[in-house]
Amino acid sequence: MNSQIIFESGDHKCIFIGRDPKKKEQIIDTNEYIIQSGDEAILLDPGGIDIFPAVLAEITKYVSLENIKVIFASHQDPDVSSSLAMWLDLVKEVKIYTPWIWTGFLAHFGMGTEFTLNGLPDEGAEIKIGSNGSTVYAVPAHYAHSSGNYSLFDPKSKILFSGDIGAALLPSDYPIYVDDFASHIKYMEKFHQRWMPSTQALRAWVRRARAINPSVIAPQHGAIFTGRNVTMFLDWLDNLEVGKWEMGSESSDIYKTVWMRWKK
Repeated sequence: MNSQIIFESGDHKCIFIGRDPKKKEQIIDTNEYIIQSGDEAILLDPGGIDIFPAVLAEITKYVSLENIKVIFASHQDPDVSSSLAMWLDLVKEVKIYTPWIWTGFLAHFGMGTEFTLNGLPDEGAEIKIGSNGSTVYAVPAHYAHSSGNYSLFDPKSKILFSGDIGAALLPSDYPIYVDDFASHIKYMEKFHQRWMPSTQALRAWVRRARAINPSVIAPQHGAIFTGRNVTMFLDWLDNLEVGKWEMGSESSDIYKTVWMRWKK
């Protein structure tokens, strides 16, 4: 597992964790992020059970576990937060924020550990990092791709942590930052076309992102957008049609076979 500070100003830091060359082949690669404000920190989308030891080892290079005051889970997927119970065994005094629509689902990740989930309202919310830390903002990203979903904006770093929006399936040796946007599209396009169910919802998120005007967009999978690539990425999303999957001839033949067997 690799890690890197992607923003630092005074006592405010943002840390990237990802690109695990030792992960199992069938495990999708994920990015975890820490925002550290003074002595307090928020952990974003802590990841799945399988990668927990590697993520933990990287995080402790930067932050003491007792200083993690908040865990933010953008949506319900297991690659986002199935490790919650493991974190709660180590970090006792922590607030967990997640979409209200998924609180009853994330509770299944408890594995016998009792914890309280703070449900975020549909319109988004402010989240305080501990008692003295900065304020960050949960930005609605519903149906992009989850029906209850948020990005997170840190105004101090001007980083928009976008969750699955901007996700790309990359080789493990790919750089942390997007260099050539045009050549990067091939790693993103199929993911977005299949996993984003609503063009309307995606356009709405783009409008919110433009209003926020982030300097950096950091997704949960793939590489980070900076500089001109932020604008190019938003322009690309504004012209992308999603949620239009149709069966090809091969899939259609399989469907017909199953249908005929069912009819009998």
